[in-house]
Amino acid sequence: MAFALAGVMARRGRRSPGDRCPIDRTMQLIGTRSAVLLLREAYFDTSRFDDFVRRTGLTEAVVAARLRDLVDAGLLERQPYQEPGQRTRHAYVLTLSGRDLMPAVIALGQWGAKHLPGTRPRVLEHLECGERVRVVAECDAHHRVGVDEVVVS
Repeated sequence: MAFALAGVMARRGRRSPGDRCPIDRTMQLIGTRSAVLLLREAYFDTSRFDDFVRRTGLTEAVVAARLRDLVDAGLLERQPYQEPGQRTRHAYVLTLSGRDLMPAVIALGQWGAKHLPGTRPRVLEHLECGERVRVVAECDAHHRVGVDEVVVS
């Protein structure tokens, strides 16, 4: 089972699409464990540097570097805040681009819960109606599609 190829994709031969491939470009941007963990925490409304460090178990150096990368990529933005009597610090909040990546992160969690023994699946529910949230591949007519039902052009 595989995607069917049409148009330009059918004529691609054995050449790599390189930086023109959206999957490759996305993985270049968020393809580290630390970047995905920081995004996960941002979806949980974590915004302060120390909280990112504590909740991910990553070192301060790694968190600082990845937060910088995610800000530079436009997935997070820095917002200044100041506690009384303290210096100005920055919170890291999701941008629209970062919010749009949420289904991919949910899909990674779904896959891990199903295929990786020892994981602790989390229940995600729609706040408005209480039904479970899941990521599925479907067409614009709302038909679910499998890997052998997709044409890439």
